[in-house]
Amino acid sequence: MSKTILLAASGVAIGVLALLLTVNGNPPNMGVCVACFLRDTAGALKLHGTAPVQYLRPEIPGFILGAFAAALAAREFRPAAGSSPFLRLALGFFMMTGCLVFLGCPLRMVLRIAGGDLNAVVGLFGFAAGIGIGVLFLRRDFSLPPRNPQPASEGLWFPLLALVLLLLFFFKDGFFAASQQGPGSQHAPVWLSLAAGLGIGVIVQRTRFCFIGMISHIFLFRQFSMLLGVAALTAAVFIGNAALGQVHFGVEGQPIAHSDALWNFLGMMLAGLCGAFLGGCPLRQVTGAGEGNSDAAMTVIGMLLGAAAAHNFALASSGAGPTVGGKSIVIAGLVFAAVVGWLSTRGKTAHGA
Repeated sequence: MSKTILLAASGVAIGVLALLLTVNGNPPNMGVCVACFLRDTAGALKLHGTAPVQYLRPEIPGFILGAFAAALAAREFRPAAGSSPFLRLALGFFMMTGCLVFLGCPLRMVLRIAGGDLNAVVGLFGFAAGIGIGVLFLRRDFSLPPRNPQPASEGLWFPLLALVLLLLFFFKDGFFAASQQGPGSQHAPVWLSLAAGLGIGVIVQRTRFCFIGMISHIFLFRQFSMLLGVAALTAAVFIGNAALGQVHFGVEGQPIAHSDALWNFLGMMLAGLCGAFLGGCPLRQVTGAGEGNSDAAMTVIGMLLGAAAAHNFALASSGAGPTVGGKSIVIAGLVFAAVVGWLSTRGKTAHGA
């Protein structure tokens, strides 16, 4: 099977699973959203106190454990760490805050487009612009230091943490905070959420499916196979939504979205730029942590902290639009990422000259 066909089939599979989760209880246009699910999980862990967004989403441990199992089966479980852990944590923090100003990760952005939300089209342009800026730095030899091989035990800690959270979720009633209303109270049956998470984790690990890669591969290598995979995902969800009468084209009144075009654009620009520096989108970071990549695990921890800060300090947007704090954190994040890019290329450019 060619890589292009495999990615297209993978996109359809992820799209179908996302649609199944929405039909069975996940919020509208949010069958799968890594940013939203990490936000809800941060709430469940009591890292923030926003009651409507607290629920330990089984999909998150599913992504990690699915990728872990797939990596073991393919003999690709190769623990590694040591590539600028604090910088990765900080970039993960800002990537998450950008997503929560937009109200969704790159995967949810695509799902929103497939549901007719034209605000997400604006987000897509911002996302592409952020990756494009990142590619300019990459062409000037931007790179974080190489990670180093680690003992197997190093790579096992994050999958083990995911397993412990699942066991507590199943067998320890009341251990986690749980929303009684709002998005956190809307969820598919636990078995379906976990099964979908495991399946998507396996798919992403085996195919390296990534929304950052979708655009960066076009800019850097003129390769379109990942784009076709994302297009197949979008088409599958659009067809399913159309069949269910859930396509509503427009800007106003979209579920869990706002219509401030500038901050939709800039929020996803920040997510795209940080993701380009990190080498992967939020979904790819979570599955990378399951593969034994402790640097990806640090990014995920940064995203969890970003989700907590977004709701502890009123940085996340709502249906009414972005907050003053949200606008400020996006600007701060863009400045931070630009400084990181400049510092990481300055010496190499001077040396090359």
